[in-house]
Amino acid sequence: MSKTLTTGTPWRVIVVFAIPLLIGNVVQQLYQVVDAMVVGQNLGVNPLAAVGTTGAILFLLMGFAWGMTTGFAIPTAQAFGAGNFVALRRSIASGTALTAIASLLVTVLGVTFSRPLLQLLQTPESLLNDATTFAVVSFWGTTATMFFNYLSAIIRAIGDSRTPLIFLVISCAVNVALVILMVKYLHLGIAGAAGATIIAQACSVALCLIYVRRAIPVLHMRRNDWRINWQGLSLHLRLGLPMGFQASIIAIGTLAVQIRLNLLGEEAVAAYTTATRVDGLANAFLASLGLAASTFVAQNYGAGLYERVRVGTRQCAVVASIVAVTVAVLLISCGDYIIHAFVGRGNSEVVSMAHYFLVVNGLFYIVLGILFVTRGALQGLGRVLVPTLTGVLELVLRVAAATILGGTFGFAGVTWANPLAWVAAVCLLIPAWLVARRHLNESSVRLASVRS
Repeated sequence: MSKTLTTGTPWRVIVVFAIPLLIGNVVQQLYQVVDAMVVGQNLGVNPLAAVGTTGAILFLLMGFAWGMTTGFAIPTAQAFGAGNFVALRRSIASGTALTAIASLLVTVLGVTFSRPLLQLLQTPESLLNDATTFAVVSFWGTTATMFFNYLSAIIRAIGDSRTPLIFLVISCAVNVALVILMVKYLHLGIAGAAGATIIAQACSVALCLIYVRRAIPVLHMRRNDWRINWQGLSLHLRLGLPMGFQASIIAIGTLAVQIRLNLLGEEAVAAYTTATRVDGLANAFLASLGLAASTFVAQNYGAGLYERVRVGTRQCAVVASIVAVTVAVLLISCGDYIIHAFVGRGNSEVVSMAHYFLVVNGLFYIVLGILFVTRGALQGLGRVLVPTLTGVLELVLRVAAATILGGTFGFAGVTWANPLAWVAAVCLLIPAWLVARRHLNESSVRLASVRS
C-alpha cells in the first residue's frame, strides 16, 4: 500500500520507513552469511575463499545494475510526491525497458568474461575453477536479481517499504532451505549455492508482480503508458547511469583489493571473505538509512517541501551516527565469537585477521553513516554528479591502500582501504550537501513569497 512521506515528524517518518529496509538488508546479508557458513562448514576453507574471490566481479556488474535501478526509481518517487500519477506510470515504463536491456547486457558480459576477469585478478589456481563456476551460475540469474531490485525500488518509491521486506524474507527463507539442500544433501557444491540464490530471487520477482497487480492500482500500467520516448529514457539514464557507474567505480577499487588479497594467499582471502560478511551486516544498518533518506528527500522535493528536506536530512544524520556507534561497539567487542561461526576451530590466523578488519572498520562506521545519508539526500534531489565523483575518489583511495599499504603491511594494510575511502568521500559530500541546502533555503523563501 502506498504511503506519503511528506507528513509527520521527519526523523520518525524516516526511521519508520527505514526499519523494514534495515530488516531487509540484514536478512539479505544473513542469507549471504548462511551461504558462506554452509560452504565453509561443508566444503572447506578453499571453496569459501573461492566464493570470496568472486565478490569483486559480481559487485562490478551487479553493483552497477543495482545502482542503476535505484536511480530509475527517483523520478517515480518525485512524481508520486507531486501527485502526478501519469508521470509516475511513464517513469515505470521507462525504467522497466532500461532494466530489461541492462539485465541482458550484464548476463552476457558476466557469463563471457567471468574466468578471464578472475585470472586477471590473479586468483590462486586452486580456487579458479570453483570461483568461475560460482560467478557464471550467479550471472545467469542477473534478470531475476535486477527485476527484484527494480520492483522493490518502485514499491518503496511510493512509500511502502514493508512489502518488499516481506517478499525478501520469503526469498531468503527459500534460499536458506535450498542452499542447505543443494550443498549439504544433494552435493551440488559451489554451483548449488549460486543456483539456490537464483531460484529464490525468481520467487521474489513473482511475488512483487502479483502484489502490484492485486493491491496497488496506482501502478497498474495502461497501453498509453508504454509509449516510451527519448525524453523519459534520457531522464532515467541521467539519474540511473551515474548511480550505476558510482557502484562500478567502487567495485573497481574492490578489485584492486582482491588482487592484493589473492597475492597474500588463501588464508587472507578467507579472512577477508568472512570479515566482509559480518561487516556487511553492520553496513546494512547504515545503508538502510541512506536509502530511506533518498526516498524521503525525493518525495518531499517533488512536493515542494524544501525546508522539510533540509530538516529531515539533518535528523537522519543524527540517527545514523547513533546507530554507527552502537554497532561498532558490538562488533569490536564480540567479533571473535562471530567469526568462529564461519571458520570453526583450528583457523586462529584467519580469525585474528578477520577480527582486525572488524575493529578498524568499526572505528569509522560513524563516517560511513554520514556518507550514506548525505549521498542518499543528494541523489533524492537528483544531484548525482558529486556522489559519482565520490566513487572516483573512493577508487583512488582503495587502489592506493591495496597497492601501497597492502604491499608494505600485508593484510593489515589492505584493511585500511575502506576507512580511507569513506573519509575521502565524506570530505566531498558534505560541501556538496551544504550547497544543496543553501539552494533549498532559497527555494523555500521564494515559495513562501509566492504563496503570500
